[in-house]
Amino acid sequence: MKDVTTSPPPPGPDVDVVLPCLDEAEALPWVLARIPAGWHALVVDNGSTDGSAEVARALGATVVREERRGFGAACHAGLLAATADVVCFCDCDASLDPRLLLPFVEEVRAGGADLVLGRRRPQGRGSWPAHARAGNLALSLLLRRRTGLTLRDLGPLRAARREPLLSLGLTDRRSGYPLEMVVRAADAGWRVTEHDVPYLPRSGASKVTGTWRGTWQAVRDMSRVLRDTPPAERERTAPGGTR
Repeated sequence: MKDVTTSPPPPGPDVDVVLPCLDEAEALPWVLARIPAGWHALVVDNGSTDGSAEVARALGATVVREERRGFGAACHAGLLAATADVVCFCDCDASLDPRLLLPFVEEVRAGGADLVLGRRRPQGRGSWPAHARAGNLALSLLLRRRTGLTLRDLGPLRAARREPLLSLGLTDRRSGYPLEMVVRAADAGWRVTEHDVPYLPRSGASKVTGTWRGTWQAVRDMSRVLRDTPPAERERTAPGGTR
């Protein structure tokens, strides 16, 4: 009888990077070229009409389609599609370099934090409009009152383990998604840390904070999250198990 040796399946990615995308064909080459070696880019196409999906595929990324419009809808579709133990999130507009996530992932893996966030530090004129900074500051103060966390930004650059993220039961599918993640993590007793990251002028026009109207919509979505999130006393699944 012939001895047949079965080859082990190829290893999965070390880290999945979720990149919510709406008409970012211009920025995608810059962003995807900076995904660290061994990591996997998940570009979530949220209804692009500029060929973003085709550009992403040509550059080796996996494209996930999410028909429901909304930043949170795109982010959560990427989280559901991820398979790696650690999942990162990064904007797809070339305002943030995915390589900045390397120490975030190391901190999560070493057990120093359960959720690591990037505090955006503007680099250059126009990288972060005044109205967007004002809205972010107001939400940071409300977040501190609600959770006790002294974060100074609720930026999109972040890293955490996939299974605990799924256990948070995130429901917002609009601009409130990033804040809901932090609030529910705090309620679950997660260790949340924040590190400065350079924030570059984005490629193209912002879909959320590029205008007063967009900023107001984002603040309204996030304010609703602060009101609707269950209190910390409600039992939740923490990264190490049920409290």
